[in-house]
Amino acid sequence: MADLNKVFLIGNLTRDPELRYTPQGSAVATLRIAANRRFRDKSGEIKKDACFVNVVVWGNLAEVCNQYLQKGKSVFVEGNLQSRSWQDQEGKNRSTIEVRAERVQFLSPRESVPEVDLGPSPAEEESTGEISSGEN
Repeated sequence: MADLNKVFLIGNLTRDPELRYTPQGSAVATLRIAANRRFRDKSGEIKKDACFVNVVVWGNLAEVCNQYLQKGKSVFVEGNLQSRSWQDQEGKNRSTIEVRAERVQFLSPRESVPEVDLGPSPAEEESTGEISSGEN
């Protein structure tokens, strides 16, 4: 049996990155991306549909994304899907599926972005997604 969990997305940030730190001090940023799809409906009219995806970025890459990305910027993301579950403040069980970024490439013009290795992030031991902010 073969398994594959790989995601490639190109989209625009719908809001500024949200940077937090784990209790162990590892940086984690959440990016919200709108990935658009164009298609023809039954009448032949071109339609556009957006898929909104949360992307989690770890380590140095998270800090670089937080520093140089903002709402509206285009990015290419390579990563894999991960699921997370938690209890909200009312005690209800919640879950989500998001993309864990391995690479993020900035596609918008680089006004003053330095040459930075945006390769795979460390923090594999942090894969549970536990973050120090009070919200999930």
